[in-house]
Amino acid sequence: MRPLTDDETKIVFEKLAKYIGAKLKYLIERDDKVYVFRLHKTRVYYCDEEVIKLAEHFGKKKLISAGTCIGKFTKTSKFRINITALDYISKFARYKVWLKPSGEQSFLYGNNVIKSNIARMTEDTPQYSEEI
Repeated sequence: MRPLTDDETKIVFEKLAKYIGAKLKYLIERDDKVYVFRLHKTRVYYCDEEVIKLAEHFGKKKLISAGTCIGKFTKTSKFRINITALDYISKFARYKVWLKPSGEQSFLYGNNVIKSNIARMTEDTPQYSEEI
């Protein structure tokens, strides 16, 4: 595992800022422990610095993961957020949508969310907005 380069950090933070905005600083500057972003193969992990120190004892080929996978870089250097990052992003999200159980199952199978599956939404959520 290695630290992100400046370009990689910029790409990751721009993607996260798209969803959580200025609250990104709460994800970086935490009071309880020091959390860092690390790259392993093409995946970006968000984990405690103590876990990173323990993971350094393993070889690159033997290490599967350490921490929570936030997302991965594609071959064209674009960053895609994984569903495993939802626990961290949902705390600070600008706009939230609660789904009914049937809609949740449909979404997890890769389908789009339809209007009848929405239980509620936060107020002031923009309609037809591409930038959330």
